[in-house]
Amino acid sequence: MAIARGAVVSAHRTDEYLQAARLAIDPGRVQIELDLTPGIALAEAILADIDRNRDEVVSEGERRAYASLVLSALTLDVDGTRLPMRLDASDFPGAEAVRRGEGTIRLHAVAVLPRMSAGSHQLLFRNRHQRDRSVYLANALVPESPDVAITAQRRDANQSELIIDYVVRGSPATSTAGLLFGSIAAATVLSLLVRSVRL
Repeated sequence: MAIARGAVVSAHRTDEYLQAARLAIDPGRVQIELDLTPGIALAEAILADIDRNRDEVVSEGERRAYASLVLSALTLDVDGTRLPMRLDASDFPGAEAVRRGEGTIRLHAVAVLPRMSAGSHQLLFRNRHQRDRSVYLANALVPESPDVAITAQRRDANQSELIIDYVVRGSPATSTAGLLFGSIAAATVLSLLVRSVRL
């Protein structure tokens, strides 16, 4: 999936925690892909946050705990309404890869959108995880659905906050009212045909 007018990704310093977020807006949900890459100088500190028992193995429980910690620092609002996020998948690198500055933690989270009316909407994403030692990137992905179109993206100075303006296109042919009217019309035509055959 392509990035909609994305920012340029640059190499990060060894003492920085690079956090790159990509957001995909669909008619019924928002998907958040978050890649977290610690620089070499931060490797041991980040590993200590993840591998709590220091056995050099990241257990399923430790994965869930760290992912929950990260997600608790994220904010997602649509038209001023806060959306809860749930972890959908995660991938954690080995300790040695992190120590070499090559290990990237990948989290995939999902938030369910309320029923959206046709027209303009706004999504706010904010990342406050490890604010004192992080650099951030944030971009919207080109929607897969033709019913959603990104119209603008605005970021704060360090890209920890992203505002996405988007449009939901109407689908009157598949609306509940349209389906109900179509069903009534079809039933009426069928009834008239049956009556004409009997006559």
